[in-house]
Amino acid sequence: MRIEVRQDDITTLEVGAIVNAAKESLLGGGGVDGAVHRAAGPELLEECRALGGCPTGSAKITAGYDLPAEHVIHAVGPVWRGGGQGERDLLAGCYRTALALAEQHGVTSIAFPAISTGVYGYPKEAAARVALDTLNEAPSSAITFVIICAFDSETADIYSRLLG
Repeated sequence: MRIEVRQDDITTLEVGAIVNAAKESLLGGGGVDGAVHRAAGPELLEECRALGGCPTGSAKITAGYDLPAEHVIHAVGPVWRGGGQGERDLLAGCYRTALALAEQHGVTSIAFPAISTGVYGYPKEAAARVALDTLNEAPSSAITFVIICAFDSETADIYSRLLG
């Protein structure tokens, strides 16, 4: 699996699936979540309402609607509480579940934001390490291309440095 870092708007990427940093309700919010819902259109909210939410550390998949991506995978990352409340395992669970859902739906390319690093307060470098470790440990699959889509240059620089 090839991993590329880009500083971009995740809602514009032409991939099989984009990952949305979602809230447990799956009903939209600020940051990436709000941007994904706005770009996808009102049908996304309708489908998300029918899913009944999603627990932290997991993910659910929907259609992409008005997005260039065929699917949206809504991953619910943990709120940072200092690192001793299972945050690492929960964050890794987001990435593992997203990859599994993508594979089940025939996705070969996927874009991830820096899950939990916005209002949820997960330290960017620690979150990047979890993301990259989890992606690199993933069993080989049909997913051949992963984009880490950074909102800002600081996040892009962290991922690029960790990728070497």
